[in-house]
Amino acid sequence: MSDAVPQSFEQKLDRIDAIVKQLESNTVPLDKAVELFQEGKRLAAECEALLKNAQATLDKAMGEGQTPA
Repeated sequence: MSDAVPQSFEQKLDRIDAIVKQLESNTVPLDKAVELFQEGKRLAAECEALLKNAQATLDKAMGEGQTPA
């Protein structure tokens, strides 16, 4: 795991990409692979929550711009 904790969506996505590359290299010991997998799952869940929040914000903004018929 890296020292810096990814904060933004983009940083989290970059970290997930790095984890996938490490796992695909087939050079990571099993215990480290499990640790990386768990980190990747956690980051993916965080990204999903960020995306859902962004979608809700956009849906709300779109709804506020409409006038009832």
